Amino acid sequence: MIEWLKKVSLFDNLNDEQLEHILRIAQRRTIPQGSLLFQEKELGHTFYVVLSGSIKLFTRSNNGEEKVLSLVNAGESFGELSLLDGRPRSASAQTLEPTTVLELSSDQFMELLQNHFDITKGILTELSRRLRKTNEHVNDLTFLDGRTRVLKNLITLANQNGNREGNIISIHMALNYDELAQMAGVTKAVLSDVLRELESRGVLTFGINEYKINLLKLRG
Repeated sequence: MIEWLKKVSLFDNLNDEQLEHILRIAQRRTIPQGSLLFQEKELGHTFYVVLSGSIKLFTRSNNGEEKVLSLVNAGESFGELSLLDGRPRSASAQTLEPTTVLELSSDQFMELLQNHFDITKGILTELSRRLRKTNEHVNDLTFLDGRTRVLKNLITLANQNGNREGNIISIHMALNYDELAQMAGVTKAVLSDVLRELESRGVLTFGINEYKINLLKLRG
């Protein structure tokens, strides 16, 4: 478990004794695919660190339309916002596959922030990154066409989650077509058209819960 925690970016600068303390106060839980951890507008009491698997953060409109905001993978954390400002959850969280998390209560989370400046700094850095990402997404929706948004989203996911061997990047992907379209801000029809085009050019190949990008074909 110590080795798992060392892969979490927030805990980069903690020593083994400090990591063991986190393990003592946190609860580890394995959650089935499709489970809701919390829903938008609920009060938040828990901070999560993903050890394995993946989770989507999403919102729903008044008519029930879903919008995927982001994908959280192993080594990443979420759920801190409502603990910091005391307001309800700004999004819902659902597992995309069997997922193992560490859970810390609000009191435990605040204790960590008080005692470990590195973790506090990491939280602030992550919140700043998300704000920049939101601003960039608004800009994309305003100025980029649908095809470009799909391409940019695929490349972003590859940069965040991909494993590169030579000119091939393999990306584990538990999102379905609807969720990919929501992340890119396009209709499912537009997404399908772009994916078919990229597949026909040899840029993309698909497997079970993964896709591969051929960088040579992409540049061509």
